[in-house]
Amino acid sequence: MSKPEITVLYFAAASTATGLTEESITLPASQYPLSSLGDLLVSLHPDVGLDKILQSSQWSVNAEMVENAGEVTLKGGEEVAIICPVSGG
Repeated sequence: MSKPEITVLYFAAASTATGLTEESITLPASQYPLSSLGDLLVSLHPDVGLDKILQSSQWSVNAEMVENAGEVTLKGGEEVAIICPVSGG
């Protein structure tokens, strides 16, 4: 059985840091906690400051904002967005 894949959407600072607007990510397990996704993305994009960006960002899964990443399990097929804080005004 193939490993599950998700689509990660990068916006604002996350897009600038990675140079991407979206990316397909293969999950290491069929039940993968959203709370671990940040570490996985940082390991795929080291040394671009993504860890700092993720600390102040929120997650969205299938266009729904996530309040608590620890309560969300990714199973594959999801579209996960990194929503960075908007500065300026």
